[in-house]
Amino acid sequence: MTDAPPPPGDAGGFPDSPGTHAVLNALRAYRAAEAAMRRRKGVTMNMSENDFLALRFILANDQTGTVTNAKDIAHYLGISTASTSALIGRLVRGGYVQRRASRTDRRSVEIIPLKADDPGIRDAVGDTHSQVILAAESLSPEEMQVVTRFLDRMRSAVDEIDDSKA
Repeated sequence: MTDAPPPPGDAGGFPDSPGTHAVLNALRAYRAAEAAMRRRKGVTMNMSENDFLALRFILANDQTGTVTNAKDIAHYLGISTASTSALIGRLVRGGYVQRRASRTDRRSVEIIPLKADDPGIRDAVGDTHSQVILAAESLSPEEMQVVTRFLDRMRSAVDEIDDSKA
């Protein structure tokens, strides 16, 4: 056993500089604010946070011409197939989506948004809120590159966390 200090950049799970601490706190505060916004929007639309995220995912896929199925939703949200079936049922009953037999594989079911062109739905679940766009557009091109690289690195770091070691 040794009492050697942790290697640079590894402060035993804690930031080793005030700047790092400030960046991580700002990221946590943003995530909390975004989650609160999703809950508020979900309450307005009478749906859970997962329902809201799933609908946003389905609409985003629809905009790019990507077909969404239950497996995609389960993977995106990290939930079981049973939970996904219940979630899709709620979205169907709410009039947000419909199930349709796949045009390429009749055994598969596609999830199609019903109100994709409804501006109220797009505004409620889309990432096009004017305040968010204004905040992003206020960055210089160099700042945009730095923020994008940082967020990509954070996403990669989070994606690499092994559940068995957490």
